[in-house]
Amino acid sequence: MKNIFLEQHIKRLKNKRILIVPLDWGIGHATRCVPIIKLLLSNQNEVIIASSGEALAFLQREFPKQTFLKWNSYNICYSSSKTQIWAMLSQSPKILWNIYKEHKKLKTIIKRGKIDVIISDNRFGLWNSSVESIYITHQIMIKMPLQLKFFEPLLYSLHKRIIEKYDHCWIPDLEGENNLSGDLSHKYPLPKNSVFIGFLSRFEKKEFTQKSPFQNLILISGPEPQRTIFEKEMIEKFKSEQEETIIVLGKPTNKDSQKIGNITIKSHLKSDDLAFLIQTTPNIFCRSGYSTLMDLSVFGKKATLVPTPGQTEQEYLAERLKTIWQA
Repeated sequence: MKNIFLEQHIKRLKNKRILIVPLDWGIGHATRCVPIIKLLLSNQNEVIIASSGEALAFLQREFPKQTFLKWNSYNICYSSSKTQIWAMLSQSPKILWNIYKEHKKLKTIIKRGKIDVIISDNRFGLWNSSVESIYITHQIMIKMPLQLKFFEPLLYSLHKRIIEKYDHCWIPDLEGENNLSGDLSHKYPLPKNSVFIGFLSRFEKKEFTQKSPFQNLILISGPEPQRTIFEKEMIEKFKSEQEETIIVLGKPTNKDSQKIGNITIKSHLKSDDLAFLIQTTPNIFCRSGYSTLMDLSVFGKKATLVPTPGQTEQEYLAERLKTIWQA
């Protein structure tokens, strides 16, 4: 699906050395950077990619000829309970320390690597006054649980201040009624440097003559331990069913596959293979992560959305979009 909005903003970037650094909470931020990297490369730019963990492994598979840097991880761990707020609060000192470290590190990288442009997908510390800096987020405001709702205006103001340290903020969504993010990028006034760039997805819709051998496709994603909890729940749910089911774990560092009764489990699939399954498998079950929702929008597919417990953004998106996305 051609993204004319994104093309308009990238066409001015030519013959530049560009560092792009997606957040590493799962692989969603990395997958949505794929169309950006492809357009940058087609415009004769030199692209250096930095991340860590599964996000880094995914991008190395997608762009094996590019230069890669290992970037510090925020090392976020979710709670196994139905609330994440206390887990996030307890880890906030670690997050702030990592933001400070990456901001300092960037100065060195810019000098040594002669970087012209930095693109940060949801990493707060990657702005620098000596180069052009671009921040990508769909979440201008941060959703809070009901009991802490009064914090939302304050968090919005703090996030807006961070965003405005960058030269540009790219919002992967559409402006107006057909938007996907709802309150996340439409409730409050946008930062003055913000523009909507359309949906970002690594997939393109194609015509397939073959049918999927599976009735159910389950996409596993997100930080631990909730990622594994979701995996176990789906195995338990479908192992006694007669229908053929495939579970894709979203672990590009692992090449394993296994069979449990009628369930086929794949650690990772190539983008073309996954696109085929998304488009041709009748039933899809997945988290309501924003990158996943953008991928589904490419194919116009419905899915049963299972938000990560206590992850307020996913709970909000699943509730808001259930009349559109729920099968």
